[in-house]
Amino acid sequence: MSALPGGTVTFVFTDVEGSTRLLQALGDRYGEVVRDHRRLVREGLGGAGGTEIDTQGDAFFFSFARASDAARGAVDAQRVLRNHGWPDGAEVRVRMGLHTGEPSVGEEGYLGLDVVRAARISAAGHGGQILVSETTRALLGNVLPEGVTVHDHGETQLKDLQHERIFELAVDGGPASFPPLKTEAPKSPGDALAERIKRQVEQDIERSFSDISPPTLTGRRAFSGPIIALLVGIAIAVIVLALYLN
Repeated sequence: MSALPGGTVTFVFTDVEGSTRLLQALGDRYGEVVRDHRRLVREGLGGAGGTEIDTQGDAFFFSFARASDAARGAVDAQRVLRNHGWPDGAEVRVRMGLHTGEPSVGEEGYLGLDVVRAARISAAGHGGQILVSETTRALLGNVLPEGVTVHDHGETQLKDLQHERIFELAVDGGPASFPPLKTEAPKSPGDALAERIKRQVEQDIERSFSDISPPTLTGRRAFSGPIIALLVGIAIAVIVLALYLN
């Protein structure tokens, strides 16, 4: 591996969406897809000055000294991937995520949350999509690759991380729209309250049945006053929960 860019670095993570489905559909020809995919991604990202940090299967990890070069490389890679003639008319769509930070560099490479954040941003996207963090977007300013517009996806919750405002670099000629980002929606205090009520209701129901007396000679079960009060309380809790959820 060549010397890693230090200081302020922009990371790019990529991977193929639905690779297992492609493997099942193409069989032995999937190896050809992997080889072409790797060549085209390296052509786009490496051609823009990126340093290849790692590749595993259909995923890549690149770093750039400049955010603008990273954006240009991602856009170039998406274009060549989209225009390539894949075998049997297959659709090979690659998601990409960019984030800029000041990571530590150790013997094994880059260290720190900035690496994790870039990977999480990539994982939130869909094939053919380029997502960037707020930090990267700020560094890009108005210097965008030709034919690119920016969409603001707002604040999102990335797995195990604080909220991140995510932007999309939409490339002309690409998909007109994508499904919602694959992020973890944070639970509100109200959600937590509803969950506690639900658990309490379940526990109270279990206790109420365990406290019911055996059948009497008439075949009816006798309910004590406390049990009746408990059941009334459960009913009220259920009503509160239903009103909240609606």
